[in-house]
Amino acid sequence: MSDAGNQVPTGIQLGLGAKPAAIQKIFLQGDFTQTQNPLDMAIQGRGFFQISQADGTIAYSRAGSFKLDNSGQIVTADGLRMEPTIAIPPDALNVAIDPEGTVSVTQPGVAAPTVVGTVQTVTFQNDAGLQAIGFNLFRQTDASGPPIIGNPGLDDHGTVQQGFLELSNVSVVEEMVNLIAAQRAYEVNSRTVQTSDELLQIVNNMKR
Repeated sequence: MSDAGNQVPTGIQLGLGAKPAAIQKIFLQGDFTQTQNPLDMAIQGRGFFQISQADGTIAYSRAGSFKLDNSGQIVTADGLRMEPTIAIPPDALNVAIDPEGTVSVTQPGVAAPTVVGTVQTVTFQNDAGLQAIGFNLFRQTDASGPPIIGNPGLDDHGTVQQGFLELSNVSVVEEMVNLIAAQRAYEVNSRTVQTSDELLQIVNNMKR
């Protein structure tokens, strides 16, 4: 309707603008780097480690930089225990973790290694639906679905690589190229607007 109350044949339709629809974390496999820590673990393939938080709830992480606390339990760098809990005896001479997650130790006077636990991993129907809560930890949501607990190497669960850590899956070179391409596209568009403005200025000067 116009100001005079007449029906306008076309009018102006205002849009709703633009807004982000979703932000998705991409859980692609990152490169591995070898370390000197026998408790460092990387998951080759799908899966997350289970981490027990201070309030008793379980969080999930692919960060495998583990240590021992004062009771011999395997914990994260922040002191949160891995689930299921695995305790390393104080007299252990060597710790071995096979690709299926079996943790065994060599003790003085014992010829055969002793199995002290098994690292279990979880997968989700929709990894992108996990909620990031900081410190490389994620929480399950309705979008991710419930965790599917299993042993490494079985039922689509990735294997465990002892003595390795997974690095970021972001390619710095690729992202720099994309950034430069976006910057050049902006410069081209900016130059187009500037040229159009200069042409209009010439036209206005010709009328004068």
